[in-house]
Amino acid sequence: MHFEIEESDEVFTTHAGLSLVGELLAKTRLEERLNAVVVPGRVAPHVSNAEVAFAYVGLLCQGKSDFDHIEPFRKDRFFGLSLGLREVPSSPTLRQRLDLAASGADWPAILREESADLLHRLGATISPVSWRVDKQEHHYVPLDIDVSPFDNSETKKEGIGYTYKGFFGYAPIFAYLGLEGYAVNGELRGGSVHSQKGAVEFIHESVGCARRITDKTILLRVDSGHDSCDTLRVCQELTIDFIVKRNLRRKHPDLWLAIAQEHGMACQERPGKTVYRGKRKVKVKGVQEEVFEVFEVVERTALANGQVLIAPEIEVAVYYTSLEAPASRIIHLYREHGTMEQFHSELKTDLDIERLPSGKFATNNLVLQFALFAYNLLRFIGQTTLKLTNVPIRKQAQRRRIRTVIQTIITLAAKVTWHARRHWLRLGRGSPWLPVLQDLYRVCRA
Repeated sequence: MHFEIEESDEVFTTHAGLSLVGELLAKTRLEERLNAVVVPGRVAPHVSNAEVAFAYVGLLCQGKSDFDHIEPFRKDRFFGLSLGLREVPSSPTLRQRLDLAASGADWPAILREESADLLHRLGATISPVSWRVDKQEHHYVPLDIDVSPFDNSETKKEGIGYTYKGFFGYAPIFAYLGLEGYAVNGELRGGSVHSQKGAVEFIHESVGCARRITDKTILLRVDSGHDSCDTLRVCQELTIDFIVKRNLRRKHPDLWLAIAQEHGMACQERPGKTVYRGKRKVKVKGVQEEVFEVFEVVERTALANGQVLIAPEIEVAVYYTSLEAPASRIIHLYREHGTMEQFHSELKTDLDIERLPSGKFATNNLVLQFALFAYNLLRFIGQTTLKLTNVPIRKQAQRRRIRTVIQTIITLAAKVTWHARRHWLRLGRGSPWLPVLQDLYRVCRA
């Protein structure tokens, strides 16, 4: 079968889902606030700050992060119409404007605040973790904070360093809210920067953004990289609950086994494997109020296949917490903290921001803020599809992956027509995604 390839007089688009992104952007104050910021050397720019920002968000929502990716869209009429752009910026304009805007702290703060306010305005579902104790329900919205290194090896970008993952790159820190994993905060940091450096200020910012979205009780979850009295103090100052995994440092496992045998309850899960779990109240130096110390100690004298060990193997996990829940529940809650690795993966791969596009540290930090904003837009669209009954995807899920949203919603092909100041997006006859896009558009416009 041979085909003749030629140009049509009709106008088509491969990204009809950007109409949803444009509607969501119109519900923010980004245009007003960004245009009010005077960028050095651009007092009255031909292409406004908001047009630069909206164009870059449109790129990111298609999984494109490089500045040069804007060039094919400069003559794409639908791209500009969907995002409300008078003119699509060129690649040099996009790069230079972000370089200039990155010199101040205004743009990152505006993007963070507008993202949080938009989620609140849309009434985005923020699911809590729940459990029942003595016939009483407990609900907490998890705020997960963690560092996720970006591999930028074989580059000479400003600020890269040797990360704990064993490569050269950056070590940004992120904060995600709820079981849906909405990104409330992020900060680019050098690759060799310790996790705890600046963490107190980051927690303050993140809790502030989280409270702009929800008024539910917040539960902070962090790993052993943030095991510090400063972390416990800031949680008590902000009156939020917390689970902090302890860094055992040089305390020998045999000492924890003795503590577990004295204060914990033993459970033999199989022959040769005994698990001790327990909880006690302790005073931490430098922290005003006492906290709970939860521990899980596993003693193995034989492997699962029956092989007897010469010396017992001891595994220890200890946590600081403010919750009065049973030890097993605290341990389970912390293990769910590992879900945020999926959110890191979506940012790195689905939005293609692991290898950041600029050589300047401040610009890359601003790119990261744009990526988090686009991530939340796509997450909201994906979570909204879970509430619809006409979605062709039958598989039940708690979250819709960002890549799935881009592939099934954002990159829908459609014919674009306009007449008498009205515009139409016409999908192909029999398209199973037509009713989905119609319902999503009604939600975004409501």
